[in-house]
Amino acid sequence: MKTAMVIGGGIGGLVTALKLNREGVSVRVFESVGTIKALGVGINLLPHAVRVLTELGLEEELKKTGIPTAELMYVNKFGKKIWQEDRGLNAGYRWPQYSIHRGRLQMILLKAVKERLGENAVVTGHHLTSFHDSGDNVTAEFITKRTGEHLGSYHADVMIAADGIHSVVRNFFYPDEGPPKFSGRILWRGLTESTPFLTGKSMIMAGHQDQKIVAYPICPDTAAKGRSLVNWIAELTVGGEMPPRADWNHAVDKEKFLPKFAKWDFGWLDVPQVIKSATDIFEFPMVDRDPLPQWTFGRVTLLGDAAHPMYPIGSNGASQAILDADALGQSILENQNAELALKSYEQIRMEPTANIVFANRKNGPEEVMQIVEERATKGFESLDDVITKQELEKIANKYKKVAGFDRETLNQK
Repeated sequence: MKTAMVIGGGIGGLVTALKLNREGVSVRVFESVGTIKALGVGINLLPHAVRVLTELGLEEELKKTGIPTAELMYVNKFGKKIWQEDRGLNAGYRWPQYSIHRGRLQMILLKAVKERLGENAVVTGHHLTSFHDSGDNVTAEFITKRTGEHLGSYHADVMIAADGIHSVVRNFFYPDEGPPKFSGRILWRGLTESTPFLTGKSMIMAGHQDQKIVAYPICPDTAAKGRSLVNWIAELTVGGEMPPRADWNHAVDKEKFLPKFAKWDFGWLDVPQVIKSATDIFEFPMVDRDPLPQWTFGRVTLLGDAAHPMYPIGSNGASQAILDADALGQSILENQNAELALKSYEQIRMEPTANIVFANRKNGPEEVMQIVEERATKGFESLDDVITKQELEKIANKYKKVAGFDRETLNQK
């Protein structure tokens, strides 16, 4: 295999380009938008994903751009601790866990792709409309999405679709799948500069499945000034039908959901104030799709959210796309035949990611918050009266194995 087209210039697509380039494949990335910008809010990168990025030579950039997460704490809706565990290096992993701005990470990856593969390796303003697998190569047709102007054909030995939850390529193979599955929950996301909470490197989750807050700092430059740039997510179960796609990721008035969190001042974190102090707040439905029976079709395969969109639980979205890229690169290295390489990648990644999709539908490691809410909806004096330490440990450890970052297993790699 000598050439590859990657459809989508997000995190998964760019890491794929870097990984395949490292294995000697000539790669071009095609992105639908005209200019790739540092958009979005915060994400978390788990140690297994950081391992991949470190092997790609990005360790120093991650250190400069992200906060190494020190610990994770689950609390109830009154701010009382349910479970706390060290994370990343603090937990004995060989690699950190990073809380980082999604857009800044994407810019790190974009810069690396252009430096290593050449400025022309990323082709923007090209929206995929159709493709054909001849058996010898793949031909793709692109347009300018805004005007519909045809931009020509491109050829490669393989095509990797990293084009997100609304993947054109996935829709080609599964035209009757329909829209993503709506959980009945809405997410509101924002960034707020504030005083640091807990250690200043803490990630917290508060509440339960019907009402939840997630918060963690993402900017080392802000931390160096004694402040925190806090990425936060407010989540509520609203039921009903999923908002139209045109309404995804749009700015909303904080009053739409703030009253529900009016009493969530924990002393160490004033949730209402954090929400009030945000400048822009964006709304998303919490969605996923059912796992597929097949990702790879000849010389074409799916990757990242195009293959396995999942609820944003357990810090897995970007991390699993990065693991996909790593597995794909390894499969190409070990298989000279392009179709066998893509099929090998599918066999490695399809079952583990499906297991995460199903686990996240059951709240993943956040199950501990729901259990405590159901057993002690009015709060508790002693956690031992509600749930045992053994039960908490079992849930936490089980999810690490499902998501592929069990410490002992990972540290042997």
